[in-house]
Amino acid sequence: MKNLVVLTGAGMSAESGISTFRDAGGLWDKYPVEQVATPEGYQRDPALVINFYNARRKQLLEVKPNRGHELLAELEKNFNVTVITQNVDNLHERAGSSHIVHLHGELTKVCSSRDPYNPHYIKELKPEEYEVKMGDKAGDGTQLRPFIVWFGEAVPEIETAVRYVEYSKSAQYNCHYLQLPHMLHKALRSLHHVSDHRVQVEGSHLSRPFHWHLCPLLFHEPVL
Repeated sequence: MKNLVVLTGAGMSAESGISTFRDAGGLWDKYPVEQVATPEGYQRDPALVINFYNARRKQLLEVKPNRGHELLAELEKNFNVTVITQNVDNLHERAGSSHIVHLHGELTKVCSSRDPYNPHYIKELKPEEYEVKMGDKAGDGTQLRPFIVWFGEAVPEIETAVRYVEYSKSAQYNCHYLQLPHMLHKALRSLHHVSDHRVQVEGSHLSRPFHWHLCPLLFHEPVL
């Protein structure tokens, strides 16, 4: 079975109704990034940051995976699929994708304020636990904080993502950008007929700015 790497970003979730950060009218227009997405902002006002991500989790409970998420999950019938996503929501998981690399963390998880990437202190929240309160403690006794990679913090999963992408590039396989979810059904049809690791997909009209719909598909051999 061939292997496939898919890179997704904010436009994937925007189709489900998730608020983006950078678009006009997006979250950064309402909440300065320095206040809610930096370690310094968290230190200054942890309650503000915790409540900001509580609201993001509440919104996540109100939306569903869109057809783009579903089609990517369906690709697993014919490919070993790895989804590398900048998104922190769990819509890929809820659609049925089984191998996902979250570059910027996961909204449904919380962690230690002192040691955020220590797996012993990372907790998956149930839907009914979406609201974290001041005083809720991690296993090391510190306040539970969102399991989100903030500006100024290292990206723990970047080496994993680079390993998949660089191997694909070094193997000289083609990379094709697809508008999602509008074009993914075309790619799905094309992939069933791939014999030389090449996919050709024609363009179509865009319903949103193109940069939110870039989704490279990378074929690669297994990464050791």
